[in-house]
Amino acid sequence: MKLCLVITTRGNYAKVKSIIQAAENDPDVELQIIVGGGAILAKYGNIADSLTTMGVNVDRRIHFLVEGETPVTMAKSAGLAVSEFTTAFENLQPDVVMVIADRFECLSIAMTASYMNIPVAHMEGGEVSGSIDESIRHAITKLSHVHFPATREAADRIIRMGEAPETVFPVGATSLDVIAGLDLDNLQPIMEKQVSAGVGARVDLAQPYLTVIQHPVTTEYAENLEHVNQTLNAIHELGMGTIWIWPNMDAGSDGISKGIRIFREKHVDAPMHFFKSLPIEHYAPLLKNAKAIVGNSSSGIREAAFLGTPCVNIGSRQSGRDRSSNIIDVGYDKAEIKAAIQKQLDHGRYEENHMWGDGKAGPKILEILKTFDFTIQKRICY
Repeated sequence: MKLCLVITTRGNYAKVKSIIQAAENDPDVELQIIVGGGAILAKYGNIADSLTTMGVNVDRRIHFLVEGETPVTMAKSAGLAVSEFTTAFENLQPDVVMVIADRFECLSIAMTASYMNIPVAHMEGGEVSGSIDESIRHAITKLSHVHFPATREAADRIIRMGEAPETVFPVGATSLDVIAGLDLDNLQPIMEKQVSAGVGARVDLAQPYLTVIQHPVTTEYAENLEHVNQTLNAIHELGMGTIWIWPNMDAGSDGISKGIRIFREKHVDAPMHFFKSLPIEHYAPLLKNAKAIVGNSSSGIREAAFLGTPCVNIGSRQSGRDRSSNIIDVGYDKAEIKAAIQKQLDHGRYEENHMWGDGKAGPKILEILKTFDFTIQKRICY
């Protein structure tokens, strides 16, 4: 079986690492890896070079991002991605293409593979969230031939969308596989990385600190700058050491990046360190030992729950997603954000919640794919 995995963001790698490891040890699987989009650009951390350093073979590197991070460039990037992935799939001739979650380029991948009669396997479908992401996720579900949702609830939604129950396998979130196998108490690598990478003050991780990730919300494009300013000012007034990770490549990213740059120019002595990107091997211990994760990343919903890390979830990006008790939801207001962080600091760690999986999803996915009887022609099941 020729299994094609596509990595376009730092989060994608975390979600396919356990599948890569399982496939590399399986003589019945030929692994194909395509890296593109933000994963090959320096401004987003260039994950491709890190993969090569780790000994992961990259079969294709493709460019499809139109710069600007606006709704127009995102739509054009999605269109260009169709053309580029068509060429890549024609050359590689995969038996199965794995599509992850809900990013705009993932819809391009699923559409391309479907038109080319290549079976599509979809991870993390069936979930509810805000922004355009939910529409994209459900569209990918209807283009996919086998489904690997993270929870039973998500699996039920997929079936209610008319997908055949025998094609739906709630295996859990694959990002938890990597976390489950790491030494989460070792913060020394991220301490050292602050010297060689990123900008800002060096944060002493032996002291209480926050982790912040705030991505743009595409349906609130014009407001992203003001939204991140509220978060920046709330964090600044608390005065805690903070590791801040740069936003993703969605429309509105430039607004958030602009807010961060202006803040840094005005507050050069703020106890914050900013990274473009962090590999999961560094990020997981950082998240595990943070007093709270703040922002709107899905890792505050999923991985933080698995680790018991308090989360302050800001705004609408994760609206409607299944939640553990570790989360406090707030709006885009400095005082509200600051109060919620303080509440989480007073509360401390939560009990670990495994609603998103047990850390063994990757090998399960590979075993199912090896024996699954794919039918390219789909039919709604009601």
